[in-house]
Amino acid sequence: MEINYKAGTIISDFNDPEIFVFDKRINMYRAPAYKYAEIKRKYPDINDNVFKDIKLDISSEISLRPYQKKSLELWGKNNYSGTIVLPTAAGKTIVGIYAITMLKVPTIVIAPTIELIQQWREKLKNFLKTDIGQVGGGERDVKDISVSTYDSAYLMADSLGNRFKFIIADEVHHMASESYIQIAKMYAAPYRLGLTATYERPDKMHESLETYMGGKVFELGYEELNDFISNYKIVRIPIELSEEDEIEYQKNHDIFISYLRKRDIKLNGNMDFEHFIMTSWNQEGREALLAWRRAREIAFNAEKKIEYLRYLLSKHAGEKIIIFSEDTATAYTISKEFLVPAMTYMTPGRERKKYLEMFKNGEITVLATSRILDEGVDVPDASIAIIMSGSGSTRQFRQRLGRILRPSEGKSSYLYELISAGTAEYGTSRRRRKGVPVGIDDSKED
Repeated sequence: MEINYKAGTIISDFNDPEIFVFDKRINMYRAPAYKYAEIKRKYPDINDNVFKDIKLDISSEISLRPYQKKSLELWGKNNYSGTIVLPTAAGKTIVGIYAITMLKVPTIVIAPTIELIQQWREKLKNFLKTDIGQVGGGERDVKDISVSTYDSAYLMADSLGNRFKFIIADEVHHMASESYIQIAKMYAAPYRLGLTATYERPDKMHESLETYMGGKVFELGYEELNDFISNYKIVRIPIELSEEDEIEYQKNHDIFISYLRKRDIKLNGNMDFEHFIMTSWNQEGREALLAWRRAREIAFNAEKKIEYLRYLLSKHAGEKIIIFSEDTATAYTISKEFLVPAMTYMTPGRERKKYLEMFKNGEITVLATSRILDEGVDVPDASIAIIMSGSGSTRQFRQRLGRILRPSEGKSSYLYELISAGTAEYGTSRRRRKGVPVGIDDSKED
């Protein structure tokens, strides 16, 4: 009995109907590559040509926190497979690196952005004292331990699927998409570790991770990490609209609500909003959609938010501050008004890296950003987050909060939400806070 790897599948000369199907084109039996671990458990003495037997000479002096150690124990008991859910700033990267030293096998770390894989590459080099390969971002340097974007790992699944025995999927909720789930299916890696702060997806696609990544094996929330994160407060600041904006907002909001009631449409999440979009392919529906966008724009960009932002920047002068907005236009408006760098999806990668290095080094202390810093980027000494606008996503809110929670001596952190009073922004704020401890205070700042 023999198995081989070919283009995201395991080829066998024998049949097990629970695993394989017959492929008459090659007169052999075939199974998706992710079935490799199951095959090896069931047939340990099989002639295995899928992987080369490589054992890495690596170690690290990492000292794990108790909850990190517990998470890896449970992951190991689950056949070294599954997802560990930890809040941002709780040390997910350290957990991943330690797992590599446990297994000592060729490993690929997959992350959604160039910035994230570069951060992983730097930390892997520092902790493991070895060369690290990179696939993505203009590079194709494959080594025994490599980092890759999801896009590159997907595009190269055919050729890389039997190169690595261990997959670490950072921000693993990205894996649960129709395209990226193919990575989990086409890689034969018997060892799999997902890392994320926010496992569940509104579309329920995370349920597919149970089959292909091993499901959730450990989860911890902020309320259980008081000894390991910065002290923090979340402060909601109501901002009054100007009289003119209030009239314009109410007019557009009424058009939108009237359409929903007429069509008996209830909006309780992303899926419901998609249904609204689907029903708006008529004149009345388009007018309702435009009215929603206009009302949202007014709430997001209230003039007095800029005035209050000026006060907060003065109050926290000298501290590291990140200003978040939902749209790029607001980020650039803030950049021009306060002469601070703006980072958006339009900012070239090299420029983003430069701004982050300047921020870390203290050459600049304020960054304005739209959504580009929502996920994964390491800004360890930021202590103030100011949300000018945002979605109702709990994932986004947790990620933004996490940007300021990495601990340091004497550090206290604040997250300010500037909310246009009397608008739907208040409900949006309430939804995204769900399940997130507010710290010590949830009232207007004195």
